[in-house]
This record gives sequence, structure tokens and C-alpha cells, in this order.
Amino acid sequence: MKRVVVTGMGIISPLGVGVDHNWSAITQGKSGLRKIRSFDASDLPSQVAGEVPLVSETDGTSGAFDINKYIEHKEQKKMDRFIHFGYAAAVDAVEDSGWKPQDYEQQCRTGVLIGSGIGGLLNIQDTSIMMQERGPRRISPFFIPSSLINLISGNVSIKYGFKGPNHAVVTACATGSHAIGDAARLIMMDDADVMVAGGAEAAICRVGVGGFSACRALSTSYNDTPKRSSRPFDKGRDGFVIGEGAGCLVLEEYEHARKRGAKIYAEVRGYGLSGDAYHVTSPSEDGDGGFRAMKAAIKRAGISPDQIDYINAHGTSTPLGDDIELTAIKRLFGDAVKKLSISSTKSAIGHLLGAAGAVEAIFSIKALQTGSLPPTLNLEDPSDVAAGIDLVPLKTKERKVRLALSNSFGFGGTNACLILGKI
Repeated sequence: MKRVVVTGMGIISPLGVGVDHNWSAITQGKSGLRKIRSFDASDLPSQVAGEVPLVSETDGTSGAFDINKYIEHKEQKKMDRFIHFGYAAAVDAVEDSGWKPQDYEQQCRTGVLIGSGIGGLLNIQDTSIMMQERGPRRISPFFIPSSLINLISGNVSIKYGFKGPNHAVVTACATGSHAIGDAARLIMMDDADVMVAGGAEAAICRVGVGGFSACRALSTSYNDTPKRSSRPFDKGRDGFVIGEGAGCLVLEEYEHARKRGAKIYAEVRGYGLSGDAYHVTSPSEDGDGGFRAMKAAIKRAGISPDQIDYINAHGTSTPLGDDIELTAIKRLFGDAVKKLSISSTKSAIGHLLGAAGAVEAIFSIKALQTGSLPPTLNLEDPSDVAAGIDLVPLKTKERKVRLALSNSFGFGGTNACLILGKI
């Protein structure tokens, strides 16, 4: 099958906008977590989040997100915030790649596959309230298209005239990784030469935070110390911290990229996916689903576990999930786990749900490029299962990385793993 490489990247996270900005911040140990500002969360059990910093609230602070740079004001109202994030990250990735189809055939060989775990939750919440208070005549005609998950892909394809595969993935917190893996397979199978792929999420609203709080998934013990609230693998963890943002990659067939002289960041070497068939929200206790997804990715890459140097863990900071993931890693890697470095970047930005896998793929690619491993913040007292494992606690670690594995697991028992390598 055809080889697939990464030629463009775009990211919006609680640390700000842009790959270089995000990488500098996360390797300096900065945190994007804070008290929720976008609405009154004082009556909710969890009051912390990873909100994207906006120019409107920061007076132009470096890295703050300015939607006006990407979308005209009148068009902004036709899109939910998750589309704003996904669209902007995709634009940055496409512009970074330098890819511009020159004719109809090239347009038809370029596609978009950007997903979301939840989609337009904020818009659904606000429209429901407005309809109840003011009646159905007040509903915007753009309500439905502004809330649909595939409308990120739709809007990106319209902007650039990309007429190839137009698709979206919805697999909860595994969405971003599934989108990249599925898009890579479309190229491998010769359905496209170029794909824009990734994930976006903007579920920080009363319904979103209230809903996750109701199923006891969120951290509640660190409302007064937000930066300490996400602590993967630490004994003091008590739930994940909800985040928002987007990550997008431009994936390209290797010879196509080489022929046009594109810069190549990394190669998508492996992709594995599986289902737990166990529980709606909890992973199987033995980590079998994650184990099989990692094993499948390694098989597809044609490598052995001991060739992997770094794992960007799913590591959400939940009491059960973190230890289950480490158990699965130990089972798969055996003695080679002692040579691994593993970290969770959710410690700095929270859990971006459907955007997490794409953002973490970008961080994994930067680790390949720079030899710097982003730290697991707040890891002060590792869990017993973490004994003997290098979890890159507190500070960035320098290490040569040839192959990186990025894990994503989601509600419903859906699992996706990507292996990214130097080229």
C-alpha cells in the first residue's frame, strides 16, 4: 500500500494558537487550565477547564485565538464554536502544507476528514433555551448546519475547493486519532492523494460540564487550584479536566509530497483500532481493548514493541483509566517498558475529547522532530502501577525519538492508536 506522510499541521488548544506557540509552552511546563470564565459554573461540582484563550479577553496576548482572522463576522454566526476551532486549525494546516490544487483532477484527489466527539453542544443548549423562552420562530435557519459534526469538513472543502472524500468521524474521545487513521487509509487505498484530517471540540458549557459531572468523570477537588487539577498517573487524581480546541494534519501520499518538494514532518507508520465490548463509559478492567489496538498498530507498522521510544498516553487523570492503560502497556511491551518514555499532555491542556487524538498526534510529531518529550505535569506521587516506568514527571526530557505511539480511548469502548515515525 501507499505510504502516508504529514506535510501540514494546525493546532488550537488551551495554551493558544499555532504549533510553535503550543510546543514552546508545553515544553516549558506551562498549563492552560483555569477557573471557567465562559459561564457561571459556581453551582457545578467541577469549576475548572482548559478554555482556549481569546483575543477578546486577553487584549492580543501572544497565542490568543482571533476568529476574525479566519472567518468573516457574518459567517461566524452560522457556525458553532467547535466549527470555528476545527476550521481555523484546518486553515493553518493547509497553509502550512503549501498544497494548492491546480486543476479539477487535483481537487478531486484532495479530501477532508475532520470529526468531533460531541459537536455543536453550545448551540444546541442555547437554542433550546431560546426556543423555550421565545418560541420556535426565533430559531435560526442555520441552527442545524451550525451544529452538525461533518460541517467542519464541509466548510473546509468549500473554502479550498477540495472535491475528494468528504467525511467525519464521531467516536467520542478517540475521534481525532480515528480521523487521522481513517484518512491515512483512504490515501493508502488510492482514494485520495491528500487529506486534511483531525478533530475539534467545544463542549465547555453548562450542559457539557454538568453532564460530565453527573457521570462523575470530572475533577472536583482542585477548583481553587486549577493548574493542579489534571494529574495523570498521580495518586491524587480524581477525574479529567474538560478542554476545548482542535488539531488538524495534512496527510499526503509520500511520492506526491516528494514530487512537489513539500516539507515532511513525519510518516504515519501504523494505525490500530478495537472495541472493548465491555461498558458504556469504563474501559475493560484488564485493558484488553487498548492492548489490542496498540498491538494492531504495531503489526500494521511492521515493527516490534521495543522499537517504540515514546508514548503519548491517553492518560486522562481518571482513577481507573490511567492504571488500566499502564497495565495494557506493560502487558504489550513486557521488559521493553523499562526503556520507554511515556507522558500525558492532558496534564497541561486537559482532555480535549474529540480533538485530543489529533492534538496529541501533533505533540508526538514534535517529539520526533525535536527530541524533547513534553512532561506529565503534577505527577508528584505516582500510582503503584506506575512503578518502574518513565512517565516524564514535571519537566521536559531530552531523548532521541524514532517512533512514537499515540493512544486514544473513548466512551463506548472505542480505541484508536497511531504510530508516527521519522522519515
